[in-house]
Amino acid sequence: MAKLNVSPLDLQGLLLLTPTRFADARGYFSETFHAEEFAKAGVDAVFVQDNQSYSTRLGTIRGLHFQTPPQPQAKLVRALVGSVFDVAVDLRRDSPTYGQWRGVTLSAETGSQLYVPAGFAHGFCTLEAHTIVAYKVDRYYSPECDSGLLWNDPDLAIDWPILPEEAVLSDKDTRLPRFGDFASPFAM
Repeated sequence: MAKLNVSPLDLQGLLLLTPTRFADARGYFSETFHAEEFAKAGVDAVFVQDNQSYSTRLGTIRGLHFQTPPQPQAKLVRALVGSVFDVAVDLRRDSPTYGQWRGVTLSAETGSQLYVPAGFAHGFCTLEAHTIVAYKVDRYYSPECDSGLLWNDPDLAIDWPILPEEAVLSDKDTRLPRFGDFASPFAM
């Protein structure tokens, strides 16, 4: 029954995946993850942990986060309630798109998911209050490998959908380093 619309983005490995929804008078049903279908699409990650975040306010930014080797994480991200502007930044030093970012809107309404391979920084901005985001990861959380980059670094020039003074951030995310100070441990 699984059907999956796969849209490769122009950063190698980054995929927008939209599972088919089967609708009737009651609502809809969708297989949000099907290992064989996702593998055919190029997602070969074996997910080991599910995470979920709830953001009370529009303009909440979480990121830009990643884990470094030896515990780099791939992520499969989707909005369960509300919507987000979801961003991935290529951190693979020998990639032709090193330092480039792509952003997509993920919403509960569309059910689209973003697959973010290891070697990318990831973050999102809520486009609605009371947004819930869920994501699968292929490595367990490792405090020793936890890292990130400053969300509004001018070197990355991410076109966030809010003004900087509207951003709702954690203390941790306001202190993340800049891209120019980052020595990437990631390769293609």
